Amino acid sequence: MSILAKVEAVLYLKGQSLSIREMVELTGGDRADVEDALIQLMSDYAHRETALEIVEQGKKYSLQLKSAYSSLIGTLIPADLGLGVLRTLAAIALSKGITQTQLVDLRGSGAYQQVQELVEQGFVTKRKHPETRSYWLQVTEKFHQYFQVDQLPQGLSLEAIVQATPDQPDE
Repeated sequence: MSILAKVEAVLYLKGQSLSIREMVELTGGDRADVEDALIQLMSDYAHRETALEIVEQGKKYSLQLKSAYSSLIGTLIPADLGLGVLRTLAAIALSKGITQTQLVDLRGSGAYQQVQELVEQGFVTKRKHPETRSYWLQVTEKFHQYFQVDQLPQGLSLEAIVQATPDQPDE
């Protein structure tokens, strides 16, 4: 997976502003490559018709919906699933199963509550992982039916990002 794809995936999945240093840690790339990838992504998003943009806020960057599309959020996203919860659900779905520890490293400590919400709503199963002290998370059949997803596209995987994410203590 290219550093460009890793930076884009990290910005999307974290769902919050990240510094260059944080992106370097999460992608396993070096600073110059991450900076180059970020510049390329900003240019790509600025020059094509897309609903997303990379926004610089101070010395941090985030991938977000352009303000012109904010009115769609209420009609397209079920009221009971917030954007952070959906991003957490996407991370679980794209990884085709992930430990809760890996998910928290990827998404932050807010993932604990988001996972609980997804379990309660029946979109995710949570069972004790046999080899670790963590839980194993997977999407359920309800996820596939609700989002009308029979099979996730090939090539969309978080495995390389999760493996490149350094171990961090839980927040």
